[in-house]
Amino acid sequence: MGQLFNRNVLLGVTGGIAAYKSAQLVRDLQAAGATVRVVMTQGATEFITPLTLQALSGNPVHRDLLDTDAEAGMGHIELARWADLIIIAPATADFLSRLAQGRADDLLTTLCLATAAPVLVAPAMNQGMWRDAATQANISQLDAHGIERIGPAEGTQACGDVGPGRMEEPVNIVAAASTLFETGALDGVRLVISAGPTREALDPVRYISNHSSGKMGFAIARAAIDAGALTTIVAGPVTLDTPAGARRIDVESALDMHDSIMAELDDCDIFIGCAAVADYQPADVQAQKIKKGADTVSVELVRNPDIIAAVAAHTLRPFTVGFAAETQDVETYALGKLEQKGLDMIVANDVSGPQAGFNSDNNAATILWPGGRKSIELTAKQQLARNLITLIAENYGRKDS
Repeated sequence: MGQLFNRNVLLGVTGGIAAYKSAQLVRDLQAAGATVRVVMTQGATEFITPLTLQALSGNPVHRDLLDTDAEAGMGHIELARWADLIIIAPATADFLSRLAQGRADDLLTTLCLATAAPVLVAPAMNQGMWRDAATQANISQLDAHGIERIGPAEGTQACGDVGPGRMEEPVNIVAAASTLFETGALDGVRLVISAGPTREALDPVRYISNHSSGKMGFAIARAAIDAGALTTIVAGPVTLDTPAGARRIDVESALDMHDSIMAELDDCDIFIGCAAVADYQPADVQAQKIKKGADTVSVELVRNPDIIAAVAAHTLRPFTVGFAAETQDVETYALGKLEQKGLDMIVANDVSGPQAGFNSDNNAATILWPGGRKSIELTAKQQLARNLITLIAENYGRKDS
């Protein structure tokens, strides 16, 4: 079940008697390492209380599409971006019908339309309803739309009938959800990624730095681990937990980061330079704190080593991926870096707005490589990271073959 570790799972509960199993499903998803949020339809609240699922998940239960407080921040869109996976369990005949028609008449159907994440349904209904031609037509439509499905199982139903229509057991739903992330696209590949800012000392208490939080780099590291890569993070000063399965090297300055990365190239197949490395450092670091006195102070700056260029030019050169965090002419600057530094791929993103880039949980990017490009619209950084790792694996595979 390790592939659900650190995943954001949105559990949709619809109005069927099998809703009582959703409580156990929340527990099982959490045991697999997932973070769970719950969305309930109005009908679902007739079978199990929102308070129960809130207590189990540790998060508020969402019910209303037109929730004034949530919608002040476009709550349903944020939920759609947050989710790595949406599971609907139980999925009633009515819900499957509305989903097949592409309707968005409540919060749950709206989320399914708005998300870029996979959607997994676990049908639950009377055996006659399951066998009905309309339901089967809806299932065929959902299959054609790429909606994942598990079940239904066969057996005795609440109404006393025997046949197909029982919701699959929670343990089986969790197992099916796990397989959706088992890509193994980078099995055994040795990957090094830099993340976060660097700090260039002015004196013992002051430094020059930037606003990088390291969130994007750490998200990519998690996605790489999920894809099977042996992952090392060279991290500037950030307050993020090390992803399970990653090796971590903490550094402060650009020179520290440069030296640490160069030392890793003996065991590196792919390098991703996601850190926001300072271009310059003070020429002289003062031994004592600079005292306030003169109205103006001049600081001479000297260039730091260009880490990504040094990696790309190294005799042990790995597959090299750079980042271009820009505030204007983003793609133009990124293409220039791709060509001038001889990179295999570059990720260009605009960090000038509040919704993406530094410190945000969301990001958008254009990924460029010789002869190709792919744009990824604003989404959660973890989802963008998974898309990026997929593209890196594809291009690395082509170069390696």
